[in-house]
Amino acid sequence: MTDEETDDRPIYQAACHCGTVQFSVRLTDGVHTARRCNCSLCRMRGAVVVSANLGDIVVTEGEEALTLYQFNTHEAKHYFCSKCGIYTFHQRRSAPDQYGVNVACIQGMSPFDFPEVAVNEGRVHPKDRAGGGEKVAGWLRYQTNT
Repeated sequence: MTDEETDDRPIYQAACHCGTVQFSVRLTDGVHTARRCNCSLCRMRGAVVVSANLGDIVVTEGEEALTLYQFNTHEAKHYFCSKCGIYTFHQRRSAPDQYGVNVACIQGMSPFDFPEVAVNEGRVHPKDRAGGGEKVAGWLRYQTNT
């Protein structure tokens, strides 16, 4: 048996808003890695992300429609749909062997499924901080009115 055949992690289907970019993904630890970041880009994009290993995302449709955005050190690779503008996933600077995946793109998931999400300190990146490592800057909470 191959590793693929023995991997019991579920495969999720995901897509951008317009459906041009479609991909399948296996998450490293389910939704337990859900987080946000307060760096300049993440503050504006506002996505809740979960982690996937680089080999665990397969773009099944619309790869040619993905647009790459890089800034500052140009290490992280942020991918967006060139048609609808939705951020789909990014190769992480802090863990280059992983993608951060926008939970809003994953079928059946929403950022509002998480009552509390850690916000990582990204204004000073872990690779630039003495001692490195992830640091939680705060928490984002969602409470329904019902």
